[in-house]
Amino acid sequence: MLTFNALENEFGDNYKFMIGSILPRPIAFVTTTNEDGSTNAAPFSFFTGVSAKPFIVAFCPLIRTSNGELKDTVKNIQRTKEFVINFTTEDNADLVNMASAELPYGEDELKYAGLTPIDSIDIDVKRVKESPIHFECRLRDMISYGDKPGAGTLITGEVVRVHVDENLYESGRINTQKFKPVGRGAGNDWFKTDSVIIKERLMKAQIQK
Repeated sequence: MLTFNALENEFGDNYKFMIGSILPRPIAFVTTTNEDGSTNAAPFSFFTGVSAKPFIVAFCPLIRTSNGELKDTVKNIQRTKEFVINFTTEDNADLVNMASAELPYGEDELKYAGLTPIDSIDIDVKRVKESPIHFECRLRDMISYGDKPGAGTLITGEVVRVHVDENLYESGRINTQKFKPVGRGAGNDWFKTDSVIIKERLMKAQIQK
């Protein structure tokens, strides 16, 4: 087995180990509000759930390698303390990928990608109509792990409202086959979830069966 010293590796080497090992990764399509009131939208695959009660989710943007600056998403959340997690599916994946383009600050990625903004209920950030699930979030924590290109900022948000397309919601659960989520892999790889295997869990009590 090969072995590598992660403390001595260059940023690019460690990044390749992360994206090549931690997969498939769900894609948080995060919307925030720019200073001029327009909407910023960007996908992030360093994304996970943290807690159910309180309902906490987390994602981690990296400092831009192109110019060493924080991403617009981070700047907007620092200012407004709000964001929406929209989810990425087979049906909207091409448009979400288009919105990943590095546009000048203030240029609306939803307009650029042909996506439709809709109002949230509890926060002042637009949701994406083409996403079947939305989490309205208020900032809980923001932890920076450095100021050099490639350093991450861990952002956790408390979900204050959930929106789910009624066609996906069955008997108190989200139907994965109808949801059709996609995930990211290494490089340009994306994953579909059209092949599901079922293994009975061995714990005595479980919320979802």
